[in-house]
Amino acid sequence: MGATSPDFFKRGPSLFARFLFFAILAIALIAADARFSALNGVRKAMALVLYPLERVAAFPIDTARTVGGLSVSYVGLQQQNLDLQRQVRQLRVELLDYAALAKEDAHLRQLLGIRSRYLPHVSVADIIFTGTDPFSRKILIDKGSQEGVHAGNIVVDAVGVLGQVTQVYPVSSEVSLITDKDEAVPVQVLRNGLRAIVFGTGDENQLSLPYTNSDADIKVGDELVTSGIDGVYPAGLPVGTIKKIDHNPALPFSTVDCVPSAGTDRNRQVFVLTGPPPVQLPTGRRNQPVKTQGGHDAGHS
Repeated sequence: MGATSPDFFKRGPSLFARFLFFAILAIALIAADARFSALNGVRKAMALVLYPLERVAAFPIDTARTVGGLSVSYVGLQQQNLDLQRQVRQLRVELLDYAALAKEDAHLRQLLGIRSRYLPHVSVADIIFTGTDPFSRKILIDKGSQEGVHAGNIVVDAVGVLGQVTQVYPVSSEVSLITDKDEAVPVQVLRNGLRAIVFGTGDENQLSLPYTNSDADIKVGDELVTSGIDGVYPAGLPVGTIKKIDHNPALPFSTVDCVPSAGTDRNRQVFVLTGPPPVQLPTGRRNQPVKTQGGHDAGHS
């Protein structure tokens, strides 16, 4: 009797048969899917079932990327904030420079208006030094004998008379301001032509009008301009404005204080009148007669 295996040890088809079966099935499914898209529904169902598992598996990686991105963003925002702060500071400095340039441009435009009255006898100069003596008001400008500047030349700014050149060097000059205590300027009241002489007081913001008769026709706010009778200062240049009048009945003269029109603390550029300019009063006053103290007309400008 031949040996046979028990029934419970039988395992069905052989391995080769099963391999062949599943290979043919796989090829058939691939062909059917490629030809007729027969497995799209199955694929969608499998994707729907596996999606939660994919999210759970990807959670650690996504969390690590998010935390890393936040760290990089925080560092980047800090650097960007620092860059913006530097830009703000730079823009503030540029804004200050722009404001200074705008003011200087306005001043230069005023100077050009003054220059048109005295061409070709003017020279533009920069103030390079202001004296520190509280009683001697002097400045140093960057124009000297090489530019045709001479002692006695008048220095003005866009507002009025500053002073007179008293020392000349090759490339610079010293100017004594009208507020210097040793300076005097013949003036006249623009409103009525009354003539007088203003003196410096050593104070950069004050001029004195001494020896003024108590009954003289002057008022607070009257403008003073150069009279031109000394042959040094051309007529019609603003000198100052009367600020205070002190009448003392016991004295024959009044104490009159004036505020100078021009000032070295306001501008950096000035004009040096290097030649004899035409004599003319400011615009709007040319047809008004200039009266002497005796009341006679001195002619029209």
